[in-house]
Amino acid sequence: MQKSPPPFIWACPEEKNILDWHFIIRGPPDTPYEGGEYHGLIWFPSDYPFKPPDVKLFTPSGRFEVGHKICMSMTSYHPSTWNAAWSVATILTGLLSFMLSNEITAGAVKTTIEEKRLLAKQSHAFNLKSKKFRYATPEMTDLPDMGGPAASSVSLAEPSVILV
Repeated sequence: MQKSPPPFIWACPEEKNILDWHFIIRGPPDTPYEGGEYHGLIWFPSDYPFKPPDVKLFTPSGRFEVGHKICMSMTSYHPSTWNAAWSVATILTGLLSFMLSNEITAGAVKTTIEEKRLLAKQSHAFNLKSKKFRYATPEMTDLPDMGGPAASSVSLAEPSVILV
């Protein structure tokens, strides 16, 4: 995973607990998330790979509720569909694909495309203010702000979201 990550994805385990993997998804071009930087965590259970993990996002994206478990076929919401052969790369590629869809599920929010774009512009600054982000991903704090020049002048206000 660390030597050849999937496009737009970076991940590594915590030094003190190899079952906790921090990740960053960069918003792909030509999407409402373009230039965004989304930090999250995969929590693998102690009986992994026989049981599925939980996935949470910590950066507001306009797609998922911050700090809440995301319901996907690759998470503990659906243990019957879990495949022990799925890797961190597979899970995060699935998360990115799911992020780009409009399917509503537990842990999802509904926002406008404009709100998603605004959050993408704010994401790098938001992450830099997070102790969790700076601790878990110190090498990522030097990433360029992909949100563009307007990113630094935009406030970090919460979007208007509809929880589902």
